Amino acid sequence: MTPHAFFQRSELTQALWSFRREFVMVGLFSMLANVLLLAPTLYMLQVFDRVMISQSELTLLLVSLITLFLFMVMAFAEWMRSQVLVSTGVRLDRLLGSRIFQASFAAQISRQEQGATRAFGDLLQLRQFLTGQGIFALFDAPWTPIYLAVLFGLHPFLGAVALCFALAQAALAWFGHRKSVAPSEAASLAASQAGNYLQSKLRNAEVLEPMGMVHHLRPHWARRHREALGLQGEAQALTHRITAWSKFIRYSQQSLGLAAGALLVIDGQLSPGEMIAANVLMTRTLAPIDQLVGSWRGFISARAAFGRIESLLRGFPAAAPRLHRDAPAGALALRNVSAHAPGREQPLLQDINLQLQPGSVTVILGPSSSGKSTLARCMIGVWPPVSGDVLLDGRPLDAWDRGTLGPHLGYLPQDIELFDGTIAENIARFGAVDAEKVIAATRSTGLHEMILRYPKGYDTPIGEAGGLLSGGQRQRVALARAVYGQPRLVVLDEPNANLDDTGEAALVQAVRDLKAGGSTVVLVTHRPGILAVADRLITLRHGAVEHEGERDAVLAALRPAPSGPRPLTT
Repeated sequence: MTPHAFFQRSELTQALWSFRREFVMVGLFSMLANVLLLAPTLYMLQVFDRVMISQSELTLLLVSLITLFLFMVMAFAEWMRSQVLVSTGVRLDRLLGSRIFQASFAAQISRQEQGATRAFGDLLQLRQFLTGQGIFALFDAPWTPIYLAVLFGLHPFLGAVALCFALAQAALAWFGHRKSVAPSEAASLAASQAGNYLQSKLRNAEVLEPMGMVHHLRPHWARRHREALGLQGEAQALTHRITAWSKFIRYSQQSLGLAAGALLVIDGQLSPGEMIAANVLMTRTLAPIDQLVGSWRGFISARAAFGRIESLLRGFPAAAPRLHRDAPAGALALRNVSAHAPGREQPLLQDINLQLQPGSVTVILGPSSSGKSTLARCMIGVWPPVSGDVLLDGRPLDAWDRGTLGPHLGYLPQDIELFDGTIAENIARFGAVDAEKVIAATRSTGLHEMILRYPKGYDTPIGEAGGLLSGGQRQRVALARAVYGQPRLVVLDEPNANLDDTGEAALVQAVRDLKAGGSTVVLVTHRPGILAVADRLITLRHGAVEHEGERDAVLAALRPAPSGPRPLTT
């Protein structure tokens, strides 16, 4: 490994390193605030050992005014470092928000749902730690040795007492770190899994409720929930024990530190003012360590969030700037493509070789579980565990810029998903709505007249997941979205599953329009009505191509052989 590779920072670390100027400013303000924290100690020394002896009201006034001024400067330093950190948190979110958004979608496509759904929660957790009390404790902790040095200057015995308590607090913090990391992470993971399980069921509430499945699913959720509560209880119990011991050490320090000072006063080695000042300073000496113990759980959570974000960004890097950005012609080629699913040894697709030309319509047939939908996903690059090459215009799909390529691809998945917004926004893919292209897409799919019957027309909201539309209407809106802008490659997976005769006729017309415009069209279907527009047919069985070629030739091969004439019997 080269030295450059060894010291190379991850993407997340580079993002945080870009804020080094802000962290230096926070460090400077922290230095000023911590130096000025000596002001109460000095004030007490002056009041007890000078003012009370001299009985000078003017000296008391001057000392008090100077101390108040120093307190104002200290408050300003505290406020400024808080403002800098809050601004840093907002800028960090702006810097990483879009990047995490893109990486989350890539993780979702590659079936890593957990990393995708937790990413923004992790970013929020990291940002809150960087702008909260925990980060202040980290900046204040280096000043503990300076306070100890001042205590040793007052008297070595006081410094030794403070050092013993500081070591005890530090040992407690180290013990808390060793013992609480694993339980906290396990509790967080269990809670996330229980929440994801519940959310997945809530999305299908209209299926669960009518068939009485809620009653049967509740114990499954309750088991996960109880497990998460148990782990959280164990983690919290450990944290509370550590906090209790921390309070015991802190309270003991306050009393025993005062007792040590009193003992030195009795022996004549310390003045009463120095005793009071030393006790206040000793409390301040241990405050950063006590804050570290109190914020340890937040630190552990932030560190785990940092690791997950770093893993997500490393696993799904940003698109290379030199990706191909021209409009494609639509020629699609698959060379020795095999698709795999996590946890399954048998591939879903095996050695698929296809060549599809612009202006052609290819229909994929086959029984259930033969790999038709997987093949459709491979063609548009949303099934990442693929070996072999999927080429568009002779270039791998990974070599294309997705932002530029997206408008030239049309995809209708088997499970229709619309989004909260208007009909026009959904058809226009939530980009800038081009009215001419939207109307052309709806006319092509036979939707235009139906939409005009709505009171708001194309501006009609369809609700979350298109809940205000029927199944057939959702499929036709999704079909219009797929053909919006005359894409060069259009892949339709069971596009006529929820269509009536009128809808299927509109689908046939839409496919003909795409073909006439030079698009490459691929359809996955079980229904034979769409075969009339096909140029080529592909049949799959057990993930492999069984027949492939011109439509009539494949249909002839699929027809059963005619039986011969029955022999005459006597």
